[in-house]
Amino acid sequence: MDHHKRMLAVTITALSLAVIVTTSMAQSSPAPPYANHTVGGPAGWFFDSATNSSSANYSTWASNQSFYLGDYLIFKTNTNSTVVLTSNETTYRLCDTSGDDGQGTFIYGGGGNGGAAAAELQVPLTMEGVNYLFSDTNDGNQCFHGMRFQITVAHGRGLPPELNQPPPPPYAGNPPPSAPDTSTTNQGQSFYNGGSRKGTGGGLEFWGLVLGVGVAMMEMAV
Repeated sequence: MDHHKRMLAVTITALSLAVIVTTSMAQSSPAPPYANHTVGGPAGWFFDSATNSSSANYSTWASNQSFYLGDYLIFKTNTNSTVVLTSNETTYRLCDTSGDDGQGTFIYGGGGNGGAAAAELQVPLTMEGVNYLFSDTNDGNQCFHGMRFQITVAHGRGLPPELNQPPPPPYAGNPPPSAPDTSTTNQGQSFYNGGSRKGTGGGLEFWGLVLGVGVAMMEMAV
């Protein structure tokens, strides 16, 4: 009887140690490397105005991906579509940035100019949690007809150094003594993720270069 008790105690101890080791290994597993995701796969990010339809079901595409901070979304598209990245659910639901306060909303590409020149938009994921993406071209018509999707961005490795930077401040020269107060004027400003925050002007070349370097580094790693 004592022998059986000792064997049972040894078995329970061994099982407990196995559970502890397995849990420890799972917790210490490294986060996945940064990745580039080509939105829509081979279909790209296109809209057919004749049929009022998008070239892919982007929600279905996104449901088969895992997204982390520091990853890039690569939009193979043309100059007739935009990419709006926002954390504002109302902006996404309305397919409209006009009522957006500009916090957490970035716009890539011109769009709506009737052109069809090939374009590639590189959008880094810098906001953890739910991110919404859509094209606001033609007063949101493209968005309402399929050019939108949402994703959940996990922490992963966190932002890489080239993206983990504060936005550069707008340029401010020394005004003459009689100059009016310009502290509330809307100055053009570029942000570290390469897009223009809603309601601001175009980008700074330096941060565009940083964006390109980040994508190139990930492509080399793959």
